[in-house]
Amino acid sequence: MSRKDLKTVSDRQAIDAFIQQVNSLPKVHTSEGGRLIFALDATASREASWDQACQLQSELFLATQHLGGLSVQLNYYRGFGEFVASEWLRNTQDLLQRMNGVSCLGGHTQIEKVLKNALKETRITPVKAVILIVDSCEEPVDHLCQRAGELGMLRTPVFIFHEGHDTDAERAFRQICSLSGGAYSPFDANSPSVLRDLLSAVAVYASGGPKALEQFTKSQGAHIKRLTQQLGR
Repeated sequence: MSRKDLKTVSDRQAIDAFIQQVNSLPKVHTSEGGRLIFALDATASREASWDQACQLQSELFLATQHLGGLSVQLNYYRGFGEFVASEWLRNTQDLLQRMNGVSCLGGHTQIEKVLKNALKETRITPVKAVILIVDSCEEPVDHLCQRAGELGMLRTPVFIFHEGHDTDAERAFRQICSLSGGAYSPFDANSPSVLRDLLSAVAVYASGGPKALEQFTKSQGAHIKRLTQQLGR
């Protein structure tokens, strides 16, 4: 065998040994699961139901444990132009601690800031869904719809859970959800189980995608089926 042939065999052996060594290393899972923005209206009108939202936030994490987990960023607005976006959180204790440190203050809605933040974040790393719990809308609808359409182009759907019976707000919220590819649902603060199920459904969607949500929906009530039927319209 010539020197050239010997060198070729040696090179192949070295490559094979390197590949075998790499394959023997323990697998490292770097995925953080889905990313979800959990946005809350913390103006004075929602003070009565803020504690309920705090109690139910654990559903976001519990519903997705078997799907690879979830990273959640808490957004809230209140008072005179105050808007806060937390770091990305990976467990219910951290999220609850953040929420327990917030008190509601009078002020106008700042929904556009939530949507603009979602655009900024998803351009860095895709955000799979945005949840907004809100009871009114005091902003120009055209501006909100523009932002929602931009989120739709980036495939970041907005899910709005509307507390109360403000029909003008409902029309605006339905447009935002439709343009972004998300879904709208009303809820009653006296029925916390409905909000719990809605939060779980979106968390499953953010973590596992449409197929995971379809599987989850099979065991849920009509309110979840109405939510999922809006997706993709």
